[in-house]
Amino acid sequence: MEDWKVRLVSDRKEWEEFVKREPAVNFLQSWNWGEFHRNLGKKIFRFGLYREGELHSIALAVKETARRGTYFAIAGGPIPFEGQETKRFIEEIEKVAMEEQCDFIRLRPQERNTSESRALAKEIGLAVSPMHLTADLTLQLDITMSEDEILSKMRKSTRYEIRRAKRMDVEVRKSKDSEDIKTFYNNQVKLAKKQGFTPFPYKFLYEQFRSFVADDKALLFHAYKDDELLASAFVIFYNGEAVYHYGVSTPANNRIPGSYACLWEAILEAKRRDCERFNLWGVAPKDETRHRFASLSVFKRGFGGEEVEYLPAHDLPLTPRYKAIRIFEIFRKRLRRV
Repeated sequence: MEDWKVRLVSDRKEWEEFVKREPAVNFLQSWNWGEFHRNLGKKIFRFGLYREGELHSIALAVKETARRGTYFAIAGGPIPFEGQETKRFIEEIEKVAMEEQCDFIRLRPQERNTSESRALAKEIGLAVSPMHLTADLTLQLDITMSEDEILSKMRKSTRYEIRRAKRMDVEVRKSKDSEDIKTFYNNQVKLAKKQGFTPFPYKFLYEQFRSFVADDKALLFHAYKDDELLASAFVIFYNGEAVYHYGVSTPANNRIPGSYACLWEAILEAKRRDCERFNLWGVAPKDETRHRFASLSVFKRGFGGEEVEYLPAHDLPLTPRYKAIRIFEIFRKRLRRV
């Protein structure tokens, strides 16, 4: 690669300072996200592409070992995703993936889904993945406006529910206590049984929250009515953006708008932290009414915002086993209705 060198980044300050120069980067390429996966017992690789000693690109890769196969997952990266530089960078990452006996590399760049980004993916030799790596279609609110302006951009019924929650004296409490994840997880399990989805494991949620809250980059928001829990939101604050990463509700939320109160308080907290965007995270395409997150997406869209579609997850096959893995994942995707 001429005078380009790829090596692992071990300096947290160097990594985070690079991220700050890239406003599109979110928590998926943060130092904390790597620590979270390391705490789960996974092997992580913080790749850096250098030229004359200066860092030009980064990619946090997590080695995922599943029954169907082993692969590198690069969510939200590499950063940036452009030109021959990226092609060379991925070629070097590929060498390490082969040494780690991976069957493929799966990445979902933090790059909008355009003809240019699709052309680069094709040039690199990537194929559209049969599975999501992280949210491809997101809903993002501009929160640099005043509170009244933000409310004015919402659906009328959403504004009504936010105000109704206030009239009903719904109380939203913020928490940095990792032990609260236990209740969050239990409510998620109940919701999963009702709605037919696979819940995240307790350790996955616990370690993720613990990794970010240690740097004051995460909060739990709990909505209560007379000490009865209605809903909870797990929000991450990073690089000028707040992300509504997970949410749960209880049966009582069906009659009292706790989830609306949770999100509105999270938006206000994001403004207090000088965030510019509030990311409601993944939404289902409007025409996919049978999508398992269709009703949740209707709730999220009530808050307004811009729908931002990123380049979907792409795979770089490394071994002959990838063909069988791909067929398996296509069938699994159909079963899960995603």
